[in-house]
Amino acid sequence: MKTKPRKKLSRFQLGISPYGNFYYIERIRKLEAALARKPRSLRIDMVGIGEIPADSVLLMRSILMNRSPKTHLITNARSSLQGASVLVWLLGDQRLIRSDARLFFRRSTLSESGEATEVWKDSETKSWDSNDDIDPEEADYAKVLQAINEFLPVKELAGRMIQLPVLRQFGLVENEKVDGFLASAFAKTEPTLAPR
Repeated sequence: MKTKPRKKLSRFQLGISPYGNFYYIERIRKLEAALARKPRSLRIDMVGIGEIPADSVLLMRSILMNRSPKTHLITNARSSLQGASVLVWLLGDQRLIRSDARLFFRRSTLSESGEATEVWKDSETKSWDSNDDIDPEEADYAKVLQAINEFLPVKELAGRMIQLPVLRQFGLVENEKVDGFLASAFAKTEPTLAPR
């Protein structure tokens, strides 16, 4: 039986827009379809201004984390990235970034549990009344910051422009050894059958 050879590299463009939640829902559906084909490599080119909503980023993260362990993910920041969009870029097994592009993420005013504390600051906590409205998007953003903290120290870098030299210092770009370690550490392994 003949099998089709797998494509060496699939490309996927993710435009970043200051509006257009429907756009992200549609791109997520197409991302799932692209990963379902189990390409050897998938390159996500990120371009544009704006920020991907935190909930959409958390959904993309779950999809990317559940991809085939044989799919190598390349994330390419062709524009500066801000907010939750930074997490999508960080999830790549190999990360590329335009030399003059920057990353930026702000602090959150909510913890993951929804408490109105400024968890990413060292200052006093903000008082919160049970009658206050909680913004679900802000709660999702706090979860995104916790995931970013696995790659970059959020307490120290939130609210600052992060440029290429800092990313090199943390081994996030141009560092094949660290990329290989992260890829193996976060890769899903296929279950092995126990000998009988």
